[in-house]
Amino acid sequence: MVKREFSQLSNRIIGCAIEVHRALGPGLLESAYQQCLCHELRLNEIRFEIEKPLPVEYKGCRLDCGYRIDILVEDEVIVELKSVDQLGPVHEAQILSYMKLMNKKTGLLINFNVKLLRDGLKSFVL
Repeated sequence: MVKREFSQLSNRIIGCAIEVHRALGPGLLESAYQQCLCHELRLNEIRFEIEKPLPVEYKGCRLDCGYRIDILVEDEVIVELKSVDQLGPVHEAQILSYMKLMNKKTGLLINFNVKLLRDGLKSFVL
């Protein structure tokens, strides 16, 4: 049942991202896509937090290293946005690290700088 819930929520998030990409296309700054995706999530009554602080815990010490999650949806799904020529291993490592640090099981990596958004989507489940 949890997997179905994730699938439904991730499908809704992806639908919002597709709507933003359809309207704007590639070539803008990540921050523009972030604001527009947040607006689309709001229109679809999906709860989210933007730029959620992500402290690092090291040997019992909680450190604020300046990390921020682009969007945390329904306190469940980490959404990391990019506007780059191509997603690379470092982008995947980033979202996986964020998921581990936040103890979240699911994440979406979305690169808006592509002709078709499906080519810029990657989902992750820990």
